[in-house]
Amino acid sequence: MKPILIKLGPLTIHSYGFMMAVGVALGLWLLYRQARKQGLNAPRLLDAAFYIMIVALIGAKLVLLVGNFGYYMKNPRELIWVARTGGVFQGGLAFGIVFALWYFHRHKLPTWKIADIAGPVLALGHGFGRIGCFLAGCCYGSDCSVPWAATFRDPYAHSLTGVPINVPIHPVQLYESALNFLNALVLFLVLRRKRFDGQVFSLYILNYSVIRYFTEFFRGDHPSRAFFLRGGSPFLSITYPQLFCIIGFAAGLILLGVFKKRSRA
Repeated sequence: MKPILIKLGPLTIHSYGFMMAVGVALGLWLLYRQARKQGLNAPRLLDAAFYIMIVALIGAKLVLLVGNFGYYMKNPRELIWVARTGGVFQGGLAFGIVFALWYFHRHKLPTWKIADIAGPVLALGHGFGRIGCFLAGCCYGSDCSVPWAATFRDPYAHSLTGVPINVPIHPVQLYESALNFLNALVLFLVLRRKRFDGQVFSLYILNYSVIRYFTEFFRGDHPSRAFFLRGGSPFLSITYPQLFCIIGFAAGLILLGVFKKRSRA
């Protein structure tokens, strides 16, 4: 809709980058505040968050590349799209979690207490990120005729992301943004009344897996449509992001059960 937010001479501020910056800044502020409330080493957590974001971004792009390797081998010019996009969020989340586990263990930080703080922060930041996606035109939706359909008309957005112009499509980025904000609210409420460490983060994994699985049905960008299992209709098919959602949901259930059992013991 508006890929360039501000352009003043040589200064260009893209809407995607701006919304990502807003989400990251707000997320880090909330992380710092919650860490201090719970008596954790807040400065150390900010350092960890910086490193985790870098690893997660690299992981997200790697998963996008590997999941669509055949497509990019046939269309090598589209590799530039990997550099422009944020990648596959589930991939970034997986890489980020693995790195965080190592980092927290090395610095003797309470891993799952920190993860519970991070859950709602991740959901909130992701909500702002998806607004940035909508403004930039990336991660766009499929063709539709619903009254709330979005129609992109900016040739620059098309050149950046491949979003179709002058075609009504699902504003799927806003669907996911609203659901992520709702997820953040629910997780913040659970955080205030949690019964055991790891509960909030496990719920974050479960909730986001459901959110992404169903919003994927409305995606129209080509990398997301690489199918792991193709059925007779879109609702009987499974894309690679949906496969990651199924794995994530199972992992969330296992974590929730393990943490609950550990708390009772």
